[in-house]
Amino acid sequence: MQHRSSGAELDRTNAPTRSRRRLAAGALAAATAVGLTLGGSAAAQAVPDDGLPPQALAHAKAFVDLNLVTVNDFHGRIEQSGTAAGIARLATAVDSFRAENPNTVFAAAGDMIGASTFTSFIQDDVPTIETLNAAGLDVSAVGNHEFDKGFADLTDRVMPMAEWEYLGANVYHADAPDEPALPEYWTETFQGVTIGFVGAVTDELPSLVSPAGIEDITVGSPVEAANRVADQLSDGSEENGEADIVIMLVHEGASTTDIASATDPTTRFGDIVLNANDNIDAIVSGHTHLAYNHVIDGRPVISSGQYGERFSNMDITFNIKSGKIAQMKNTIYTMATAFDDRGNVTEYLFEPDPEIVPIVAEATALANTLGNVELGDASADFNRARQPGVVNGVPTLVENRGGESTLGNFVADVQLWSLNEDGTRDVDVAFMNPGGLRADIAAGPVTYREAANVQPFANTLVTMDLTGAQVKQVLEEQWQPAGASRPFLKLGVSAGLEYTYDPSAAAGSHITEILLDGMAIDPAATYSVGVNSFLASGGDNFLTLDDGANKSDSGKIDLESMVDYFAALEADFQMATPDFAQRAVGVVVSAPDADGYDPGDQVTIDLSSLDFSTNEPQAGTVAVSLGATELDSEAVDRAYTPTTDEIGTATVMFAIPADASGPTRFDITVVSTGTTSSFVIDVD
Repeated sequence: MQHRSSGAELDRTNAPTRSRRRLAAGALAAATAVGLTLGGSAAAQAVPDDGLPPQALAHAKAFVDLNLVTVNDFHGRIEQSGTAAGIARLATAVDSFRAENPNTVFAAAGDMIGASTFTSFIQDDVPTIETLNAAGLDVSAVGNHEFDKGFADLTDRVMPMAEWEYLGANVYHADAPDEPALPEYWTETFQGVTIGFVGAVTDELPSLVSPAGIEDITVGSPVEAANRVADQLSDGSEENGEADIVIMLVHEGASTTDIASATDPTTRFGDIVLNANDNIDAIVSGHTHLAYNHVIDGRPVISSGQYGERFSNMDITFNIKSGKIAQMKNTIYTMATAFDDRGNVTEYLFEPDPEIVPIVAEATALANTLGNVELGDASADFNRARQPGVVNGVPTLVENRGGESTLGNFVADVQLWSLNEDGTRDVDVAFMNPGGLRADIAAGPVTYREAANVQPFANTLVTMDLTGAQVKQVLEEQWQPAGASRPFLKLGVSAGLEYTYDPSAAAGSHITEILLDGMAIDPAATYSVGVNSFLASGGDNFLTLDDGANKSDSGKIDLESMVDYFAALEADFQMATPDFAQRAVGVVVSAPDADGYDPGDQVTIDLSSLDFSTNEPQAGTVAVSLGATELDSEAVDRAYTPTTDEIGTATVMFAIPADASGPTRFDITVVSTGTTSSFVIDVD
């Protein structure tokens, strides 16, 4: 066997020697015990030719059988937890295929580290890298989370530690745009047949990680880079690498499991699938955390979901005589196989690998020591927004990054407090991106582990100056550019900032009014704004924040701010308490007659975003008033609004009072949650 890579000369002097992991005893027996028929054939078994049946012997002489075991979006889930079976069981699964067929490659489509659970996060993902090494991961595309701590951390720390090959053919040096900054491909040869892997990452990378951490690189089209390298591997020249089979590992994926999503030409993934050339034999994808198993134009297009809950095995049969692939068949296996009546997993497909169990146990013990320290107490749950979805085939509520949340607003409050505690600047408002929130905070004692799980990226807090007009533009940028993986990202905003918006307005015209401490912001005035370092450099397409003036990095880690906040509450014998009032409300006023709004005219007000989406108190009813006079009150509809923030809608109607004149402010009140907002009608 041999392997080759190309694309960037990285210093691997201190890297461990890459070695094929020893097959775990009993791995195949574990698979057989649950009735799994594994890939491979007699041609791949360590059996003398004269011990094969005639049919198997003929096959062995004419074909080479390979197994490609794949995962994606592992995110440091090294421990067993629910449907995430843990790295020890996943290693057994891989070993079972290797025991059946030594011609096996274990590959991944990125995000193996980053956004990890506490055990790996608190140790800079070293436990994940060590256990993936032990499991024998061969090759992976880089995902966006491999860049969470910057390009230098990936190349100088992560890659030397990882015994697998990380690939990124569409990642180039910023000062030499045609020069690849990462290895582009990796090959391995079995029985004279070479399988090659081309890796690429989503070209949305600059908006998904802190741009400051990737200043030294640029990101090009994944499919153009993959086609270029696949052609290179197929041109007959040994000087630039050759492969009989070419697999694209790409950290980009379909937005649904339907095949139509994978072939939608208007999406990033559809562009890849439809434009990958004939030299690419299969596409192994990720990023969207979905499990799908398609054949599109005769080519497998697959993803195995997330967190090691599933894995794929692709049986590949190569015809030696014709030099072509005879068959490619992919199967997705689910690790959790049995559940109790409460939905808890009671059985998994594989037993844990005894060689990896101690590595995980050691990492867990250290994390528990660090994580079990109690920071303080929460009086109620702080939740991320939710929307209807499906997990493991079961309808349930899943995260909605487009919804206002008590957790997002709370983190913004904490960061505003932290920056002002330093005393270096008088910060007016703080924003928090929803993608930076990776877990909820449950009511009761809050541990270091829980706080760290909420914000696992170790971003620093940054202050800057923005004009009022720029503050408005930041809020407009919640509506993401066309083609973004999520159409809307709801910013958490600190207390004191309230705004109204028109959800149906044209791009750039959604925000109708912004109040800070009850006063309308002045477009020309300067405001001090605090955000994490990810947002400060334009992450998640909040590009206006990259243009802020007088930027100053506090050096304080977001998690540190949370720890300090709870300590301050404890010192005053207080608990963290969620604010159930909405800080953003959708308001659409019916259009006036040709002569404008007059006293006595009937107006209709469409209201939205009056409710949170989990177990918070419900709005129930909303009232519109002028001064002390209530003009109308209506029931609030809590129907979910996926990907957006419109949950909690109502339509109120009233006649403009006879004594109204000029710009008249009407108040919106939800008594049960404390939500207050307002709008102005200019009455003739």
